[in-house]
Amino acid sequence: MSKIRILVLTSSTGGGHDARAQAFAEWCFQLYRHQVDVRIEQMLEDSSFLNRAGVDFYNWIQKKAPYLHTPYYTFVEALSYLNSNSVQFGASYYRDILLDYKPHLVFSVHDCLNRGYFQVARKLLGADSVRCATYCGEFSGGWGYSRNWIEPSVDLYISRTRTANDYAVRKGVPAERSRIRGHLMRPRAYTEVVSGPDVPRFRHDRLGLKPDRFTVFLATGGNGANNHLDLLPALVKHADRCQAIVICGKNREAYNHLVHWRANHPEFACYVEGYSEIVHLLMQVSDAIVTRGGTTTCAKALHFRCPIVFNAFGGIMPQELLTWKFFRNGAGCEKIETGSDFAGIIDRWMASPADYRAAKDRFEALRYEEDPVTVVEELVGLANEAARVPLERLAFPPTDDAEEPSI
Repeated sequence: MSKIRILVLTSSTGGGHDARAQAFAEWCFQLYRHQVDVRIEQMLEDSSFLNRAGVDFYNWIQKKAPYLHTPYYTFVEALSYLNSNSVQFGASYYRDILLDYKPHLVFSVHDCLNRGYFQVARKLLGADSVRCATYCGEFSGGWGYSRNWIEPSVDLYISRTRTANDYAVRKGVPAERSRIRGHLMRPRAYTEVVSGPDVPRFRHDRLGLKPDRFTVFLATGGNGANNHLDLLPALVKHADRCQAIVICGKNREAYNHLVHWRANHPEFACYVEGYSEIVHLLMQVSDAIVTRGGTTTCAKALHFRCPIVFNAFGGIMPQELLTWKFFRNGAGCEKIETGSDFAGIIDRWMASPADYRAAKDRFEALRYEEDPVTVVEELVGLANEAARVPLERLAFPPTDDAEEPSI
């Protein structure tokens, strides 16, 4: 059977890029089953020792030394000039992948995997045989929006927001090839929904929490960077009215400390989990979330109407600054740099529920409805310009009816 082949380029600098790559693969299978073959490559880590060291150092900074992000970001931006028209580090690995897989679409979800990578693909496979696309997850433009995102030869450039799209166009992306398409979350984010009346039962039955208490979600990325122990005292002061959901990512040490902490605070209702596969459900049963400015977590929080308090302990990395700026300017979201800052917000919300309601209303006003299928159809359609195979698209949400033709 003829099928479309799509190569997705990603890297584990944080968790957002990989999350979008995985979401795209799941959507393709959801909508097209075996008609579309998606191959995800951790291109930086797997292609060269130097790239892998850079990724590891990035994640170490995120976990241990956020204040180093600005000089590191500046250094990486300078290196971007090396990949203006070709790939310098890990080129042989990338070429082998292209020649072996022969993708109809090279789809980049990472800023460092656009410039040069598209040119190499066209040179090896032929301009008529492959298309190139980018999904940029930034919320706004300015300092922190990597110049690596901007590759003017791209066939399709997808932005999360109009603010980010306008910035990309100003920096060189052709307006006619740019689109604003929302969050690219996994299909389960749209099918696994906790409705309002079910929230108390989910808190009690699934998490062992009180059904009706103000619930704060202390989140973290996959690598587990967190300040949970600095934040929990602000909630414990209001133990009769507050409770917490706490996740630790892949940080086993943090999980062990928090389990011990919970055992010594029996007066406070607290759900603790390591790496969670149900973040989308935990957000739906939370009244607020504390998180760094990772784009994927913040996008989910916006989608699920869970107001954000931005964790700025140790400073805000340049890329996170774009997210913080979007939510600060659009909804007045607050950031915290110490446990005292967080206590001030919780004390205010507990003393005046109207203040919390106003903050939630401003946050929800930023939301926009999207059809998650549209961006997948566009990307698969772009690939099919090169593949030229007949396709039938399944319905979403799934139904018992026959498949509906699309492309």
